[in-house]
Amino acid sequence: MSSIKIADRLIGQDAEPFIIAEMSGNHNGSKERALEIVRAAAQCGVDCLKFQTYTADTLTLDSDLDDFVIRDDKSLWNGRRLHDLYQEAHTPWDWHADLFAAAAEHGVMAFSTPFDETAVDFLDSLGVPMFKIASFELTHLPLIAKAAATGKPLIMSTGMGTIDEIEEAVTTARSAGANDIVLLKCTSQYPADASDANLMTIPDMARRFGVQVGLSDHTAGTGVAVAAVVHGATVIEKHFTLSRAEGGVDSAFSLEPWEMKLLKEETRRAWLSRGAVHYGGTENEKNSRAFRQSIYPSQDIQEGEIFSRANLKICRPGTSLEPRHFAGLLGKPARRAIGKGERLTLDDL
Repeated sequence: MSSIKIADRLIGQDAEPFIIAEMSGNHNGSKERALEIVRAAAQCGVDCLKFQTYTADTLTLDSDLDDFVIRDDKSLWNGRRLHDLYQEAHTPWDWHADLFAAAAEHGVMAFSTPFDETAVDFLDSLGVPMFKIASFELTHLPLIAKAAATGKPLIMSTGMGTIDEIEEAVTTARSAGANDIVLLKCTSQYPADASDANLMTIPDMARRFGVQVGLSDHTAGTGVAVAAVVHGATVIEKHFTLSRAEGGVDSAFSLEPWEMKLLKEETRRAWLSRGAVHYGGTENEKNSRAFRQSIYPSQDIQEGEIFSRANLKICRPGTSLEPRHFAGLLGKPARRAIGKGERLTLDDL
């Protein structure tokens, strides 16, 4: 897999993890709160802000039929009509230009997830640097083709996607003109259980599809995201809110500012820790060799005196003869006079 470039930011194994803060519906219907989320995310050091671009009418039908009502006891939104939920959660389109401008003012990249083809055209007119396909839209091939046709980088969450479905989405994107694709391992559960993260899929996905792979994470906290980086994730996306206590449709699985800042720091630390296959000491460990143990005379030894447990000791520091030679010394005569604490050498064997 080769690295890709989005705007001026490199995404790949040789670059720090690309951290995306997802605002989603956490603005709670307030443009001022949305702008505050932008400012707070920038202060946390994220690389990018992501919004969602839809309206209730572009995403669903205004219907009371059972198909259009969430029936899932495990869902945060159980019992809610889809149209009502999306009406509450959507980010008004006339906010977008100001949100993008605010992000730019604070030195942070911004883009959005379109949920229908009209949203692609709208976002493209605003000059977004890339597009995101949400996990539930992975099988919406016309939408993928529309976004890919812009030639801009495409990030796609895989969610419940099978290998065949992911392959079809990637093939569709490439055929339509997307050269730079990032797949995000994702568990389409809100919030998600860490036990369902299956992070071992990340390196497998990278090998199968030959693209950069990251994680769209809906679990609580930062642990799963940090672990994903060790498994090769180059992009991390987490939902972001000013305060979970203040509520919001996605607040339960969103990070607060102190957690987002921690995520940025800890994913970078995890990235630095991967290194390469290496055995033996590093350059920074060379002075620590002194804290190994080695063989020293525990008293003055005369030339010809027999080495024994009474006059030799294995102890720190590790700058004398290695302990593996201890048995070879016992019972042998000293070839020279050796003072207590004087280093032994192979010549003393």
